[in-house]
Amino acid sequence: MWEFRSMNFWRAVFAEFFGTMFFVFFGMGAALRWTTGPHHVLHVALCFGLAAATLIQSIGHISGGHINPAVTFAYLVGSQMSLFRAVFYMAAQCLGAVAGAALGFDCVSTCLLQLQPGISLGMATTVEVFLTMQLVVCIFAVTDERRNGRLGSAALSIGFSVTIGHLMGPGPSLLLYPSTSQTWAVLGWCANKSMCLLQVYWVGPMIGGAMGALLYDFMLFPRMRGLSERLATLKGSRPSESETQQDPAESPSSSRHKPYKPVPGQTEETRNRPTSPPICITHTSTSLHHAPNGHS
Repeated sequence: MWEFRSMNFWRAVFAEFFGTMFFVFFGMGAALRWTTGPHHVLHVALCFGLAAATLIQSIGHISGGHINPAVTFAYLVGSQMSLFRAVFYMAAQCLGAVAGAALGFDCVSTCLLQLQPGISLGMATTVEVFLTMQLVVCIFAVTDERRNGRLGSAALSIGFSVTIGHLMGPGPSLLLYPSTSQTWAVLGWCANKSMCLLQVYWVGPMIGGAMGALLYDFMLFPRMRGLSERLATLKGSRPSESETQQDPAESPSSSRHKPYKPVPGQTEETRNRPTSPPICITHTSTSLHHAPNGHS
C-alpha cells in the first residue's frame, strides 16, 4: 500500500475527481434543452468530445485522464494499473460526476437517463459494449509507448472517438461514461425511477472496456509480459527509486513506463548507439470507429 502514502497518488485521485466533475458539468449542460428549438445531437456530441479532449490534455500527465470508470477498468483488466489505484480512481470519478451534475441539477425538470424511442434495454446494452470497446482501443493505441512515430494529439484523437460514440449512441448524452449515468440516476431517482437503466450504462461500458483491453493487449498489439509481472502490477508493487523519479510527461498511475535497467557489460558507447526499429507483426480488424495516467 505504498501508494496510499504517496502524494502523487492523491494528486492523481483528485485530478480524476476534478476532471470528471467538469466533464459531466459541460457535457450534461450541453444535453439540456435551454431553448424551445430542436435538439441537435451534433451539438451534444461535440461538447462531450471537446470536453474529453480538453480535460485529458489538462490532467493526463497527472493521472492519465481516465475520467471514466470503464477506461479505468480496462487498464485494470490489461494489468496496467494496480487494483488499489483503480478502486480509488473509480470512487473519485463517481463522486466527481455527482458533484458536476449537482451543479446544474436545478436546471433540470426531468432525469436525462432515458433511451431513444424504440430502443430496448438489450439493444442499448449491446451498442454500449461496442461503443466503449472502440473508445478503449483508441485510448490504448494512442497512448501506447511501444508505438513508433505517434502523430498528432492523443487527447484530440480520444475526443474524436467520444464524439463518434455519442453520434451513434442509443441515449441522448450518457453513453460510454457509467459515472455520468449513475449521477443522473441518483439525482433523478425520486423523479422517474430510472435506476433500471443503469444496466445499460454500467454493464455495457464495463464489458466493452474489458473487451477492448483484451483485444488490444492480446490480439492487435500483444504485450509480452509474464503472469508474475502482471500480478505484481495488479498488487501495486512498489517501484524502484528511478521509476518514482519519472519524467512529468509520463503517467504516474500506469505501470507501462519502466525504469531504465542497464545491461551487464554494456558500455556508454554501445548504449547510445542507434538501433534499428523493431519489426512488429500486426493484425488488421474491422471496427465500428477509429481508435492515461488519468482522472475522471
